Amino acid sequence: MEPMQKPRKMEWYRRKIGMLQAFSNVSNKIWVFVDEDHGVDVMINMEQQMTMKLTNLDTQISFIVTFVYARCDAIERIELWDSMYYLARDMTLPWLVAGDFNVIWDEEEKFGGLPISMNEVNDFRHCVNTCNLSDLGFKGSIFTWWNGRAEDDCIFKRLDRCLANIEFQQMLPTIEVEHLSKIGSDHSPMLLTCSSDAIPIKKTFRFLKFLTKHPSFKDVVKENWEVDFSGDPFILFNHKLKKLKKALSIWSRATYGDIFQKIASLEEVVLVHEAEFERNPSYQNRERLQKVQAELIKYLALEEEFWKQKAGMTWFQDGDRNTKFFHAQLNGRRKRLQLKRIQDTAGNWLEDSA
Repeated sequence: MEPMQKPRKMEWYRRKIGMLQAFSNVSNKIWVFVDEDHGVDVMINMEQQMTMKLTNLDTQISFIVTFVYARCDAIERIELWDSMYYLARDMTLPWLVAGDFNVIWDEEEKFGGLPISMNEVNDFRHCVNTCNLSDLGFKGSIFTWWNGRAEDDCIFKRLDRCLANIEFQQMLPTIEVEHLSKIGSDHSPMLLTCSSDAIPIKKTFRFLKFLTKHPSFKDVVKENWEVDFSGDPFILFNHKLKKLKKALSIWSRATYGDIFQKIASLEEVVLVHEAEFERNPSYQNRERLQKVQAELIKYLALEEEFWKQKAGMTWFQDGDRNTKFFHAQLNGRRKRLQLKRIQDTAGNWLEDSA
């Protein structure tokens, strides 16, 4: 957008939404519009990111938002990762990090083009995990960027995403991210929505049996079961459990993520590769298809293990995967545990819910 167009754009927003505060980063590539109900404190203003502390003037609830516009060059992105390390070091408030990171998380987030650089991917993963951030997931297409070309020159990637720490997810537990259509841009806009009347639910830690099958599981347990102090055995045992629970939660999110979101993403990627293989049945396209199919099968097996454990089943007859069966088992057990009537001291059964 040319400089002379920006004031007109701001005026359009003011007329459309109301009085807004406008902020831009040093390169003028990140523009943020904040309504008058929030106090704003710009904490960091750099070329690749702008971090703001937003405070609701009515509730006085504060949270941090980092808007990202990463450089294409992996070396130049190190400055961005370093700035996020700096923020995460003393981060205690809810923190949302969103924007164009210009790097993918794994091979499933890319279609076409040259092989990915694992060094770039590992740098990004290390930053996200070290900052205790996790992907908020999404609805819509897995790919947020398209190079605008077709056939063999076509490339799709997921370059845009929303990350958040535990505190932010607990503050807004119903938040959802939707990838909108690419209209007038090569990127998909991201729409974040949250139900205001939803009751916040703090999820309890649930140990999943399939975690034990991962090669690094025992190392995580061993590392976090050790303590550097002595005392009452019961206090030590309780401390070890709390320490291990937190470590396994972070490790599980980094290793597996949301298996249901992963399955939804992989199913879409498989469809893309199937269509490409049907159009051009080359050895390379077949290898790509088989690779994503194998990854999908792996996560489907994890989903099956999840539902088997949640349904509390001690046996399972071999056959086709059927999560509806596990849902039925789980719902049936919940119905059996419901109290539909109660007997008073006189022996009368009371069924009126009032």
